[in-house]
Amino acid sequence: MLNKLTSISISLAMIAFTQTTVAAAPQQPQAMPVEITIIKQESHRLWADFSGHLTAVNFVEIRPQASGIITEIKFEDGQQVKKDDILYIIDPRPFKAIVDQKKADLTAARNESNFAEKEYKRTIDLIDKKVVSQQALDERLNSKLVAISTIRRAEAELAEAQVNLSYAYIKAPISGTTSRTELTVGNLVSSGSNAPLLTSIVANESIYADFEIDEKTYLRYRSQTTETAKNPVELTIQNGEYTYQGTIHDFDNKIDPASGTIRARAIFDNPTGQLLSGMYARLKLGSAIEYPQILLTERAIATDQSRKFVYIISDENKTTYREVKLGNSIDGKRIILSGLAVGDKVVTRGLMRIRPGMLVDPQEPKATGDAQ
Repeated sequence: MLNKLTSISISLAMIAFTQTTVAAAPQQPQAMPVEITIIKQESHRLWADFSGHLTAVNFVEIRPQASGIITEIKFEDGQQVKKDDILYIIDPRPFKAIVDQKKADLTAARNESNFAEKEYKRTIDLIDKKVVSQQALDERLNSKLVAISTIRRAEAELAEAQVNLSYAYIKAPISGTTSRTELTVGNLVSSGSNAPLLTSIVANESIYADFEIDEKTYLRYRSQTTETAKNPVELTIQNGEYTYQGTIHDFDNKIDPASGTIRARAIFDNPTGQLLSGMYARLKLGSAIEYPQILLTERAIATDQSRKFVYIISDENKTTYREVKLGNSIDGKRIILSGLAVGDKVVTRGLMRIRPGMLVDPQEPKATGDAQ
């Protein structure tokens, strides 16, 4: 009985020793799984954001060049018209009468010229026979030259009358969209400096976007422009449903010293006519060439007061605090100006649970779209 008690005591002692030994052994910390991305360079175009407004490439005000009563209006308000389409007709009868009169004057002048030519030739024949004097020949020659001048004057007066007749048919000088008509049929209009506005036309095949850029951006972007490399411009309007692609048309010839900006103008195709002069627009000016950049997703960047930082994974799989400087956004990612290098492993998820020096289990995402 004593031997059995002794054996049980020894067994209990050994169990207690084993448990004490296990409890005393230090536990290894468990590495927390984190999602990372490996930094690499990508070539991207740099963009700068601006605001501006749209202006028409071509805009004309239609005013009468002939005086008379409007007898016909051949367009509807807001209609698309083509160049040389007739818009208004001013009573053409007085102008046609003048044209007919000038045609008659021209015919009479030509008849006079034919008669003077015949008289001149007859006088030459007579002077060879010594029947008439040299003075008579000179008079016939003068009559011939005067008749020729009369023809030229009559032709000029007829051309003027025909131009005035053409003014009775007011045509569109450009293709575009008309505004409303300001005067209706039956109104008497006069030409001259006080001629009334009849309507206006805005060309809509293309449109300008005017905006102002700072001097630094101008110098950086202008230096990149070549004959083959142009600065692209993207435009969106209030609804933001569609982005229009355009190019820089021109820059102004001076910097405004008060604001330190220069006026820029971009041009865009406007096939649907949706873009209207006077609209507010958001513009993005792109660099003429693409640059190698380090891009990082926004969710990998944390804020420490006024500083931005990320967590880097060391070779020992421990986190390291790294301050970074940010540039512009590109497709939801930020350009990293400093703080990161190619090959760095950056934590992209779970930043709130991470502290510097923490052991982690880095895992790259399976979906390629999550990289950087």
